[in-house]
Amino acid sequence: MPADAPTIVATSGGMRPGHRSRVAFAPLVEHAVELSGTARRPRLVHLGTASGDQRWWNAELDEAAAVAGWDLRHLNLFTMPSVDAPEELLLDVDVVWVGGGSVVNLLAVWRAHGLDEVFRRVWQAGVVLGGVSAGSICWHVGGTTDSFGPSLRPVTNGLALLPHGNGVHYDSEAERRPLVHRLVAEGVLPTTHCTDDGVGLVYRGTELAEAVSEVRGKGAYTVTRGADGAAVEERLEPRLLPGAR
Repeated sequence: MPADAPTIVATSGGMRPGHRSRVAFAPLVEHAVELSGTARRPRLVHLGTASGDQRWWNAELDEAAAVAGWDLRHLNLFTMPSVDAPEELLLDVDVVWVGGGSVVNLLAVWRAHGLDEVFRRVWQAGVVLGGVSAGSICWHVGGTTDSFGPSLRPVTNGLALLPHGNGVHYDSEAERRPLVHRLVAEGVLPTTHCTDDGVGLVYRGTELAEAVSEVRGKGAYTVTRGADGAAVEERLEPRLLPGAR
């Protein structure tokens, strides 16, 4: 059952230490499943492209999915796609969750396999798209990244399903906020939505519907270019999700 509108959950979170497994799906991923509207056992696909499709991490997520009672599959692209028809796989699930790592490498690999166009169709079909860090920036016009080296730089060739910039890890990495402000002021990025760790942005269509959080006291932010050319930041107070800590 697809969501009732194209939906994206773009986050700086989604995982936490587990009780019966080393990691567990946290409320942000649970919310993505809820938004899918599924009335049966949830079906998810995970893409770990940004970290090179590490099989050990796939195994950790398999254990987390078993504890949650979800069906989880992985779309690996290294060294070749793990299924014959990636689009069919992606259209047959409720939620796509994209992990963090190098957003620059992720975008290059996805385009090499034609997934940039595939994801637009999957999104329009009502499969909920979500992810953390690189898996958040990728759906936007761009954002800030350490994909090129230790110092943050802009990335501006995101899939642009969402016509906004995206800032992740806004409270935990000191360079993030000033660089977002500079890039918006200079017009390198359009209006940019940012998340502290543990916070997610829910988009219905291309509009930001709300900010949600799995961690108390965290925030989301909108950075715009003011009439004088300076960046203007507005805090958005997230709604706490069930199970938030």
